[in-house]
Amino acid sequence: MAVITLTTDFGTGGWFAAAMKGVIAGIAPEARVVDVTHEIAGQDILAGAFVLAQCYRNFPRDTVHVAVVDPGVGSPRRAIAVKSQDYFFLAPDNGVLTLALATVDDRAPLQIRSIENERLFNRPVSRTFHGRDIFAPVAAHLATGVAFQEVGPVIEEIVRLETAEPKVTKKGIEGRVMFVDRFGNLITNIAARHLEQLAGEPKSFRIGSTWNGTIRKFGRFYGEVPRGKPIAVIGSSNHVELCVNQGSAAKTFRAKVGDSVRVA
Repeated sequence: MAVITLTTDFGTGGWFAAAMKGVIAGIAPEARVVDVTHEIAGQDILAGAFVLAQCYRNFPRDTVHVAVVDPGVGSPRRAIAVKSQDYFFLAPDNGVLTLALATVDDRAPLQIRSIENERLFNRPVSRTFHGRDIFAPVAAHLATGVAFQEVGPVIEEIVRLETAEPKVTKKGIEGRVMFVDRFGNLITNIAARHLEQLAGEPKSFRIGSTWNGTIRKFGRFYGEVPRGKPIAVIGSSNHVELCVNQGSAAKTFRAKVGDSVRVA
């Protein structure tokens, strides 16, 4: 059974996610559709990129991953399709695939195409809802076995987010908050492998461009500090998380996605 995943900023209070699923059902009724999330903050491409990168490998081979966080919908930005060794990815060409594509199996080169075959689209195509009219139907057609080359012409370059990789220097690591989860934990783009480049165990984690606060405890799990106290841990994503035990680091430090994080 083919699997199609959906990652969007559409929310669940309207018809948008349901409309995408309806289009898919009409083309590929046997496909299993999995909602990764529709709760990415509006137009937050970086958060969408992070969420997709954390989960795409947990799905079976040939899963079609659709990521629609698309502030440029209706503009000249391209719709793209990418085929890796094991997966398909469909998204606007705005960098939302940056983190996932950085970690795919590299046994075979990525195949990248511009989605232009209108025969695969839902008609008429809205200027403001390409999730329903372009990405959902093309994903469904791929799930039914339509050849990848049918989606459109080959392209060489796509947009990549410049903020995806932290800077490691002699003074420490400069990264940023990539995602704020429902508990208020600040998940950063600083991975465990980056900490290994430090001379010793990190001693401080400074948050925000105006340094909203500093966490001086680096531990293994949240409960290593008393309730209400901050701690930095390596979370399930294998990235540094800045947390408050049984509290919200986002509220405590007045932090948000994109804020600077410096490790020393």
